[in-house]
Amino acid sequence: MTYSSISVLALTTLVLQHLQSAAEQSAKPCVLLREQVTALTTRFLSAPPTPASTLEFETSLLHLLTECGRLIVEDVLNHIEPETPREAPKHSQRDGQDYSRKNEKSRNRGGIATLFGTIELRRCLYEPLQEARDDQRLSFSPLELCLGIIVGTATPALAERVARLSSRNTQQEMLAILKRENGVDWSIKSLREVTGAVSAGIQPYLRKAQLQALLAWLAEANKSRGRGRIVLAVGRDGILLPMRNEPHQKEAGVATISVHDRAGRRLGTIYQGEMPQEHQVRLSTELTALLQDVLKQWEGPMPELLYLTDAGYQQTVYYENVLMPMEDPRRPGNRLDWKWIVDFYHAASYVTKLAKVLFTEEGHRKGWARRMRHLMRDEENGVMRLLQSAAQYHGMKSWSEEEEKEYESAYNYLLNHSPMMKYHEHKKKGWPIGSGVTEAGCKVVFTQRFKQSGMTWGPSGGEVVLRLRLAVLSGVWDQVFRDFLDHLPVVHVATRIPFLLPPDRNAA
Repeated sequence: MTYSSISVLALTTLVLQHLQSAAEQSAKPCVLLREQVTALTTRFLSAPPTPASTLEFETSLLHLLTECGRLIVEDVLNHIEPETPREAPKHSQRDGQDYSRKNEKSRNRGGIATLFGTIELRRCLYEPLQEARDDQRLSFSPLELCLGIIVGTATPALAERVARLSSRNTQQEMLAILKRENGVDWSIKSLREVTGAVSAGIQPYLRKAQLQALLAWLAEANKSRGRGRIVLAVGRDGILLPMRNEPHQKEAGVATISVHDRAGRRLGTIYQGEMPQEHQVRLSTELTALLQDVLKQWEGPMPELLYLTDAGYQQTVYYENVLMPMEDPRRPGNRLDWKWIVDFYHAASYVTKLAKVLFTEEGHRKGWARRMRHLMRDEENGVMRLLQSAAQYHGMKSWSEEEEKEYESAYNYLLNHSPMMKYHEHKKKGWPIGSGVTEAGCKVVFTQRFKQSGMTWGPSGGEVVLRLRLAVLSGVWDQVFRDFLDHLPVVHVATRIPFLLPPDRNAA
């Protein structure tokens, strides 16, 4: 037997001893749990069952299991570092600065929140030496970094739950959920720090995850059956939000990118959004970058490129300044063929406006509007035939100045945008004719979370929640959170078990 094999055998034996000791220690709460569960079960079965006793039995059992989980997590995490600090390196480096270990372990102030409740973590702490102290660096715990503890407060599992649920729950609702379901009693400050850290952490990976989702849907659409081409449909819209210290609501922006298969089925949608900003510059920048990435990386047949919106100012500017001149990545120097379809339901509202000024009798008004909407949607050259009918009725009555103004506004909107309203042709090709996905996007992205009674928002706080919400609604939450964790900085940490070697990725 060689010296090398003897060393490996000795190391393996030592590792097994450490693992057995750790396993036995972490199992102690389970032994106690068995006794407690036995007593609880005996008490429940010793009397006739009632709804109240069943409730008490189940809630008590949940409490026991949760407390057992908390004790196991606490014991296992505290078993990673050596029992005494002197077994850990005296010095450490972080971000190129030198740190020195304290001689005693210290407890994390306030504890560490986990899925099972708050635990006490005793860990080695390293203080900055003079140069780092001059830079106002703080002490740090290598163990907390390697465990991925978020802002020194929460384990990755709890931070993930908090951030994901915060995308749809208010702060007060979140504090109640954490206390009721996880036994964690936080302040609003702690809640904001954790959600803010996760939101900022996932931000660099959101576009990449959305890109991967779109490419996957395009690949699925390309395999579908049908006579039509696959479709990449883009929409954008605005919605007013109540902003703090502002006399009036400000317009936020929402954009969607959807993939439709050859049969016209929508396979998935990516959501983008921005808090109120003049000219919606950030939203336009992010939307354009994602579209360019998708079209550059997609290797299948070029999809039909549709732009489904109403004809608002921002929507029109984006089409004219960005989509129309957008270059084909496969044919440099050639423009892409984006087709703008004005949302049918928005166009239909202008038919209603025409009917309102053309007819005084309610039955005639509703009947004409209904016929014209069907004509516009289902017949060739429907919009022009609708306008001809409106013009005929227009000549049959005298008009007040206000009525004439309303008529011209609705008539000119339909006339000017008639090239984008070829709904009969679009339907034959299996294309969507409504921007309902984007309209719904305004509701699910902003209205449901940002416009509850009494709410006002600051730009930074709104961005935190919005980023979390976009990741969840786009279906990429798991991916971006895992990317966030995989890029957290780690350092060398001393461990009791020899084979737990310090990781070399992203060394801080």
